[in-house]
Amino acid sequence: MMLLCIGMLTFPQLSPAAPPQPTREPLDSVVDLNIGESQQVMLSDGSTARVKLLGLEEKRDSLRDAVRVARVKVTVNGKPATLISANYNLPITVGGAQIDCPITKGCNSNSGDDSWGLEKDARLRLWPAGSPWTQPGTFGYPLKARWFASGTQMANEPCFVDGGEKPSNKKIYYHDGLDFGGCEGMAEVVAAAHGLVVSSAKETLPGYEDAPVRPRADVVYVLDDRGWYYRYSHLCEIDPAMRPGATVKIGQRIGLLGKEGASGGWAHLHFSIKARQPSGKWGTVESYAFVWEAYVRQYTPKMIAVARPHHLIWAGEEATLDGTKSWSAAGEILRYDWTFTDSSLATGPTVTRRYNRPGTYSEILKVTDAKGDVAYDFAVVQVLDKANPNLLTPSIQAAYAPSLDVKAGKPVTFKVRSFRTTHGEETWNFGDGTAPVTVKSDGCVKALAKDGFAVTVHCFAKPGDYIVRVERTNERGEKAITHLWLTVGPAAK
Repeated sequence: MMLLCIGMLTFPQLSPAAPPQPTREPLDSVVDLNIGESQQVMLSDGSTARVKLLGLEEKRDSLRDAVRVARVKVTVNGKPATLISANYNLPITVGGAQIDCPITKGCNSNSGDDSWGLEKDARLRLWPAGSPWTQPGTFGYPLKARWFASGTQMANEPCFVDGGEKPSNKKIYYHDGLDFGGCEGMAEVVAAAHGLVVSSAKETLPGYEDAPVRPRADVVYVLDDRGWYYRYSHLCEIDPAMRPGATVKIGQRIGLLGKEGASGGWAHLHFSIKARQPSGKWGTVESYAFVWEAYVRQYTPKMIAVARPHHLIWAGEEATLDGTKSWSAAGEILRYDWTFTDSSLATGPTVTRRYNRPGTYSEILKVTDAKGDVAYDFAVVQVLDKANPNLLTPSIQAAYAPSLDVKAGKPVTFKVRSFRTTHGEETWNFGDGTAPVTVKSDGCVKALAKDGFAVTVHCFAKPGDYIVRVERTNERGEKAITHLWLTVGPAAK
C-alpha cells in the first residue's frame, strides 16, 4: 500500500494509479427529498434529526424563465422553516440543527446540464446546532483578496458578468460553483484544503477516468481527504509546484487569477467542489458557506454587507433589493441605507424600486451595526428594453489590487473592462475629491485579449472608506455603472 502524507493527514492508496480513499467525514449530512418525503438523518455529532420537505416554490423572471428565487418549506424535528436555496444564503438553525438548501429541481429544467447530480425535488444539508460548517484547520479562503472586492457569481445565480444575460438565450447557466472577480494577474489563488494534485493544465494522473476532472490549460484539480475534488479555473499562471501527484497544503500558492479558458473575458477565479451525492452521481458541493466561514476565521471582519445576487428586468419593471443577508460580528444590524444611481436615498433591509431606462445599475448598500461599524456592498440591476430585446445594454467589470491592507499614499492599481460596447470610454471617480480619470478598454471584442483591461493607478492621500465609481455609456446613451469599496488605512510608518 502506498501512503500520501500531507501535514498530519494521511491518504491511503491501493496503487499509484488509484484515487486515495476518503479518510475524513464532512460535518454536513446530505439528503435529497421529494415533496412530502421525510428522512431521519444522522448528524456528525452522533445525534439524529428528522427532516421533511413540505413544499417548493420557484420564482422565475419574465425575460428568460430563469429561477431567481427558490423557497423550500421544511420541518426539522417537527419545527417549520422556510429556506431560500443558495444565492448567497447561509445555513439557519431549526429544531436543534442547522440546515440549508443548495439546489432545487427547477435549475435542471432549462439549464441543459445537471451539475448537481440531483434526481429529486431538493437537496438539504444538516449540521448539529452550533457546529462549524467545516472542521477548523481543514478549509481556507482560496484567494488572497478582500471579500467581494469585485464582481461575483455564486451558486444558482444565472451567469451574467461576462457581458450580461441575453433574453434570446433560453438555456440558463445556473452557476454551480463560485466566481470571485479580481485584478488579472495580481490576485494570488491559494489552496482551500490539503490535498493531492490530480490534474494541472492538460496533465492528469492515470486512474482518474471516473473522477469529475476535465483537464484544461488554465485549470488545477486537487483531491482532499473528504473525497472532494477542488477546481481552480481561469488561472493566467499556474505555480510550477502544481504537478500531478504533488501534495499541497492549505494556503499554498496555486497560481494567479486570470481570464483564461471559458471565462467570457472577465477576470476571476472559478472555484468549485465536486463529490458523490445521495443519487450516487458526481455533483457540486455548494461551498459559499464554507468560503464565508473560512474568510471570517482568517480575516475577522467586523461586518459583511451583502446586496447580491444581481437582478435582470425589463424597463418599467420593479426590482426588490435585499440586504438581509448582511452580517455583523457584534450581532444586530441597526441600519440599512441605500444610495441609488440617481442620488436618491432609501432605508430598510429591503427596498423595491422601478427602473424605466435600460442600463446596468449599481446601487449602494451601507449597513451599520450597534457598535457603529459599517460595511458596503452593491446591488447590480441589469435593465433591458422589451421593445428591442436584442439591443443589449453595456456592463462593466472593475477590480483593484492590492485589496487587502491598502495604505494611504501607496499606489493602488485599478483595472476595468466594458462589455457589449466599444463606444466611448470609462470614467473613474475615486471618491476622494480628486479629478475623474478617463481610460478606454477594448470592449471585449476578443474575450482573451491580453490587453483587454484598461489600467490606471491611484493613491489615496488619507485613510478612510472610499466608494469608487466607474462608468461607460454606449452609442444609445445606455450607461453601465459599477462601484468598488476600499478601506484605506494610515500610511505605513
